[in-house]
Formats: sequence, structure tokens, C-alpha cells
Amino acid sequence: MKKTAFFTILILILITFLFLPLYWSSLLAAPNKDSTKKIFVINKNQATREIAKNLKDQGFIRSELVFIIYIRLKGKAQNLQAGDFKLSSDLNTAQVVEILTKGRIDQWLTIPEGWRIEEIAQRIAKEFDIPESEFLKVAKEGYMFPDTYLIPNRATAKEIAVIMKKNFDGRFNNDLRQEARKQKLIEEEIIILASIVERESKTKEERPIIAAILWKRFNEGLPLQVDATIQYALGYQPEEKTWWKKNLTQEDLKIDSPYNSREILGLPPSPICNPGLDSIKAVIFPQNSPYYYYLHDSSGKVYYAQTLEEHNENIFKYLRKN
Repeated sequence: MKKTAFFTILILILITFLFLPLYWSSLLAAPNKDSTKKIFVINKNQATREIAKNLKDQGFIRSELVFIIYIRLKGKAQNLQAGDFKLSSDLNTAQVVEILTKGRIDQWLTIPEGWRIEEIAQRIAKEFDIPESEFLKVAKEGYMFPDTYLIPNRATAKEIAVIMKKNFDGRFNNDLRQEARKQKLIEEEIIILASIVERESKTKEERPIIAAILWKRFNEGLPLQVDATIQYALGYQPEEKTWWKKNLTQEDLKIDSPYNSREILGLPPSPICNPGLDSIKAVIFPQNSPYYYYLHDSSGKVYYAQTLEEHNENIFKYLRKN
């Protein structure tokens, strides 16, 4: 009995060593011989397990588990790229992994609301190895719509700018343009004011109120008196490593610039950033109120005032005491 058990175990060990590599290889092999190229998409921050499941469901690998084990053994789990890839079912797992770590045809690009074109240029330079100066030559402030894009890996600066502008034209649609025409609003003024609302507002709810305040001041010939336009005029701050200086001095407030809305009446000559859809809508559909002033405390809470006296009281209560 002992000899029989020994030989049984020995045979099982031999079978394991002989056939396990063959079984492993079979699971790593191409699912079939179909060479038709199809687009496979990996989203930003997508989990490895979800990627493996999608590959299996779309017929690009034989086993989700083997794919996950393979990329971990090879140390490539962290190298999977977000973007578009061309795959076919005649590729083995090793070839699929090689493409997913090196061969994307499109990649994701996220542009936050309220960025100026210099900030966008910096991100594009980092993600696509395109000189910042090339994008700045073709980008138009205010019209590079903030969004998440899937951009061709070899796109030029001009092609990226065109994609963003087309998105802007689609979001600022005919219904909004028609409403603007009804109110006899000028598109350029809408985008300029929307860019200010974008930088001056903290929440979606307060944007229409702040937009109404700024329209009121503009229409009544009062200076807008917004810090964001002065921040735009000041430009990049090397010490803070930001394009938007946080604490403005009295000297900053007197800067000689057409963007100094404390000194100059009317709107600045161009947008100061690229606003999102909520800010554009807020300018077209402002929420009327009796207010003429607003400010945010250090936590971002907004306080409104009808008179300069009330506004100064808010400054003393919520800014100078902090």
C-alpha cells in the first residue's frame, strides 16, 4: 500500500511538472487566429481586474486570472496605460501586455475648469511632449473647453486646440446661443464674464448669484473689483509655483493693466481662464438679488452684501479677524 501511494504521488508530481507549463502556455496563447484590429479602451484609474475582465469579454485574452498573474510576475501591473489601443485576437498575452504598456494610439487628457491656457500648455507638454509655446500659439483663452479628452497620441498642438474648441462649440450650443441673442448678450462678453465667475465662485449654487452681481455692476458702470482679474494680470508666481497668486498686496491691487478691474471700468479685454458649462449658464441665466458685493472667507463660505458699508463689515468679520 505504501509503495502504491508513493508511486501515485510521484506520478502526480511528474504530471504536474510536465503538463502545468503546457496548460499555462495554453492560457497565455492567442484566443484565436482573427487578425482584425479593434479598439480597446483603458479608462483613467481603471482597476487591473476590470481591465482583465474587459480583455476577456472582448476576446483578447483567454484567462483573466492568468493575465493578472502574468503582469504581476513581469512587474508590469503599474505600467498599464490609460488610452486607446489597437488589439486583435491573434495576439498572445505577452503581446497584448506589450501593447497596453507601450502602444496606445490615444491617451486621456483632463483639463480642470478655471485653468488659463498657460496651465493647459504645461499639462500638454508633460503628457504629449509638445512645447508649451506651440500650444500657446494656437490656443484661444476662454474657448479651450475644460473636460476629459481622449487625444490621439501623435496629435499636434493645433489639433488638440481644435478638439477643445469643437467641444466648446458643442457645449455652448444653439439653445444657449439663442437665449443669449434674446437677451441681446454678446458672446465675447458672456465668455469673459463666465471666466471671471469661474475663478470667483466656489460652488455651482453661488455662480448665478455672483454672475448677477457682476452683470449689475457692469451695467451700472461700476468697477467689477474682482481679485481674479488682477491675479491673471500678475501671471506666474515662482515662489508659490502657481499662476494664481493667493494673497494680493495693496501694491498688486494697483497694477497697471487693462485686467485691473479695481481701477478700470467694464470687462477686461479677454477671458482670464477657460470656464466650464455651469459658469457659462450662470452668466446667461443669472439669479437676481439685491446684492452688489460678495466675499469668501478662508473656508470658502460666501457672504453677500447690499451696500459698501455691509461689505466692509463682512470684510472685518470674516477676513481681517481670521
